[in-house]
Amino acid sequence: MKGAEGSAGEARAFGRSATGLRALKSGLSTVRSLTVVLLGVASASHVEAQEWPLKPVRLLVGFPVGGAADILARLHAARMQDALGQTVVVDNRGGAGGVIATEIAARSVPDGYTLLFTSLPHVINPPLYGKVGYDPVKDFQPITLLVNVPLLMAVNNASPARSVKEVIALARASPGKLNYGSGGNGSTSHLAMELFKSMAGVDLQHIPYKGTGPAITDLLGGQLNLTIASAVPLIPQIRAGKLRPIAVTGTRRSGALPDVPTIAESGLPGYDMTNWFGIIAPAGLPKPLLARLDGILRKIVALPEVREFYAQQGADPVGAGPEDFARVIRADLPKWEKVVRQSGAKVD
Repeated sequence: MKGAEGSAGEARAFGRSATGLRALKSGLSTVRSLTVVLLGVASASHVEAQEWPLKPVRLLVGFPVGGAADILARLHAARMQDALGQTVVVDNRGGAGGVIATEIAARSVPDGYTLLFTSLPHVINPPLYGKVGYDPVKDFQPITLLVNVPLLMAVNNASPARSVKEVIALARASPGKLNYGSGGNGSTSHLAMELFKSMAGVDLQHIPYKGTGPAITDLLGGQLNLTIASAVPLIPQIRAGKLRPIAVTGTRRSGALPDVPTIAESGLPGYDMTNWFGIIAPAGLPKPLLARLDGILRKIVALPEVREFYAQQGADPVGAGPEDFARVIRADLPKWEKVVRQSGAKVD
């Protein structure tokens, strides 16, 4: 009897073992299948990244022709085109301080064919406008932070002002009558001047344009009294003797204009406004494509002729990759939210 029971127990144990073995084999088979699928997807993504681009790439710019963003975007787009062997189209979608182009980019397919040439307004606009149609962090994949560019305060040659103190004196003598042009509501030039107004305690009339290019044109024509704008479009006019530089907005003087003081050293200690420029994509960009784009852009930043152009504008090359660029964006959001709140600047 015991022998029979023992045999039955062994049979049941064997059955359980066989069932477990079959389950284990099935599980291993599933794992192998998933591994093959995942490797296939990764391989396909890698192949797609190597084959990309098969058609023209669109580089969105949130400001019109002639401004710093446009000039720098075209500088990099031309060299991207050389590296890719495919057309890179600069698509200027000016308006709302860059919000319009950014919203278009956020809604685009993350396939590498739509990129956004962005700058500091990317983090300024959400607190400035109160509501935008995108999340500056979640809806985008940072690729490469290219360059830091200072801004300049400048006047036309008809202005009697030759220093920050003289600009402040003129503004206080005629409150609300001295006007300044910006690249638009929410642009870096707008916020830079609002910060200046707040710290200097002056009242200036704001005239927004769809980009710094048109604002500089009117400054040259005498329709504006002054502006704060990127050094990139201003320096050629300054060197030609058509505009007069007053001060640099960053924490140090520009190598391109070493005799021009900073606003901070001219009577407003603590004033600092430096613009960064980089390229981002819609969120979800495949990692192999992200790596390829970042590699291409970093090589462009390292090109001697590109660095020479930066130096002429008093700009600092950066060439930071996706992770570092993402950290800059995340760190700048609360920083500029505070600046916007303290300056009192708002756009309806």
